[in-house]
Amino acid sequence: MTDPAHARIDEIVKSNKVVLFMKGTPIFPQCGFSSTAIAILERLGVAFESVDVLADMDIRQGVKSYSEWPTIPQLYIGGEFVGGSDIMIEMYQAGELAELLEKAGAEPSAA
Repeated sequence: MTDPAHARIDEIVKSNKVVLFMKGTPIFPQCGFSSTAIAILERLGVAFESVDVLADMDIRQGVKSYSEWPTIPQLYIGGEFVGGSDIMIEMYQAGELAELLEKAGAEPSAA
Protein backbone atom coordinates (compact mmCIF):
# COMPACT_ATOMS: atom_id res chain seq x y z
CA MET A 1 0.00 0.00 0.00
CA THR A 2 1.75 3.15 -1.16
CA ASP A 3 -1.07 5.63 -0.51
CA PRO A 4 -0.29 7.39 2.83
CA ALA A 5 -4.00 7.69 3.72
CA HIS A 6 -4.51 3.97 3.08
CA ALA A 7 -1.49 3.18 5.25
CA ARG A 8 -2.94 5.27 8.11
CA ILE A 9 -6.37 3.69 7.69
CA ASP A 10 -4.84 0.22 7.61
CA GLU A 11 -2.95 0.93 10.85
CA ILE A 12 -6.12 2.19 12.57
CA VAL A 13 -8.19 -0.79 11.38
CA LYS A 14 -5.58 -3.38 12.33
CA SER A 15 -4.75 -1.90 15.75
CA ASN A 16 -8.35 -1.70 17.03
CA LYS A 17 -10.89 -4.50 17.42
CA VAL A 18 -13.80 -2.20 16.55
CA VAL A 19 -13.46 0.99 14.50
CA LEU A 20 -16.15 3.31 13.19
CA PHE A 21 -15.22 5.84 10.53
CA MET A 22 -17.93 8.45 10.92
CA LYS A 23 -18.92 12.06 10.39
CA GLY A 24 -18.39 13.81 13.71
CA THR A 25 -17.73 12.22 17.07
CA PRO A 26 -19.69 9.79 19.26
CA ILE A 27 -20.71 12.74 21.46
CA PHE A 28 -21.62 14.95 18.49
CA PRO A 29 -22.36 12.93 15.32
CA GLN A 30 -22.68 15.13 12.24
CA CYS A 31 -25.15 13.00 10.27
CA GLY A 32 -28.09 10.74 11.01
CA PHE A 33 -26.38 7.63 9.68
CA SER A 34 -23.38 8.16 11.97
CA SER A 35 -25.77 8.78 14.87
CA THR A 36 -27.54 5.49 14.14
CA ALA A 37 -24.23 3.60 14.00
CA ILE A 38 -23.17 5.06 17.36
CA ALA A 39 -26.53 4.18 18.92
CA ILE A 40 -26.18 0.55 17.82
CA LEU A 41 -22.64 0.19 19.17
CA GLU A 42 -23.62 1.86 22.44
CA ARG A 43 -26.67 -0.39 22.80
CA LEU A 44 -24.41 -3.42 22.31
CA GLY A 45 -22.13 -2.03 25.03
CA VAL A 46 -18.83 -2.45 23.22
CA ALA A 47 -15.75 -0.28 23.30
CA PHE A 48 -14.82 1.13 19.91
CA GLU A 49 -12.48 3.57 18.28
CA SER A 50 -14.04 6.32 16.20
CA VAL A 51 -12.45 8.38 13.45
CA ASP A 52 -14.01 11.71 12.44
CA VAL A 53 -13.64 11.80 8.67
CA LEU A 54 -14.69 15.46 8.62
CA ALA A 55 -11.44 16.32 10.41
CA ASP A 56 -9.23 14.80 7.67
CA MET A 57 -10.20 14.93 4.00
CA ASP A 58 -7.51 12.39 3.06
CA ILE A 59 -9.05 9.86 5.44
CA ARG A 60 -12.57 10.79 4.29
CA GLN A 61 -11.75 9.97 0.67
CA GLY A 62 -9.24 7.25 1.44
CA VAL A 63 -11.59 5.13 3.55
CA LYS A 64 -14.01 4.93 0.63
CA SER A 65 -11.39 3.45 -1.68
CA TYR A 66 -9.84 1.36 1.12
CA SER A 67 -13.14 -0.47 1.65
CA GLU A 68 -14.49 -0.04 -1.87
CA TRP A 69 -17.64 1.31 -0.17
CA PRO A 70 -18.88 4.76 -1.24
CA THR A 71 -20.55 5.98 1.95
CA ILE A 72 -19.76 6.85 5.55
CA PRO A 73 -20.09 5.63 8.29
CA GLN A 74 -18.05 2.49 7.89
CA LEU A 75 -17.65 -0.17 10.56
CA TYR A 76 -14.66 -2.49 10.87
CA ILE A 77 -14.58 -5.40 13.31
CA GLY A 78 -11.50 -7.56 13.79
CA GLY A 79 -9.76 -5.83 10.90
CA GLU A 80 -12.57 -6.61 8.46
CA PHE A 81 -15.00 -4.21 6.80
CA VAL A 82 -18.58 -4.87 7.94
CA GLY A 83 -20.57 -2.12 6.25
CA GLY A 84 -22.48 1.09 6.84
CA SER A 85 -25.42 1.94 9.05
CA ASP A 86 -28.02 0.06 6.96
CA ILE A 87 -26.02 -3.15 7.19
CA MET A 88 -25.40 -2.52 10.89
CA ILE A 89 -29.16 -2.17 11.48
CA GLU A 90 -29.91 -5.43 9.66
CA MET A 91 -27.14 -7.32 11.45
CA TYR A 92 -28.14 -5.87 14.83
CA GLN A 93 -31.78 -6.86 14.39
CA ALA A 94 -30.78 -10.39 13.35
CA GLY A 95 -28.36 -10.76 16.29
CA GLU A 96 -25.44 -11.17 13.87
CA LEU A 97 -23.62 -8.01 14.90
CA ALA A 98 -23.43 -9.06 18.55
CA GLU A 99 -22.09 -12.47 17.46
CA LEU A 100 -19.46 -10.90 15.23
CA LEU A 101 -18.34 -8.56 18.01
CA GLU A 102 -18.10 -11.46 20.44
CA LYS A 103 -16.06 -13.56 18.00
CA ALA A 104 -13.68 -10.61 17.49
CA GLY A 105 -13.20 -10.31 21.24
CA ALA A 106 -14.64 -6.81 21.47
CA GLU A 107 -14.24 -5.32 24.92
CA PRO A 108 -17.20 -3.98 26.88
CA SER A 109 -17.47 -0.20 26.95
CA ALA A 110 -16.37 1.64 30.08
CA ALA A 111 -19.67 3.51 30.34
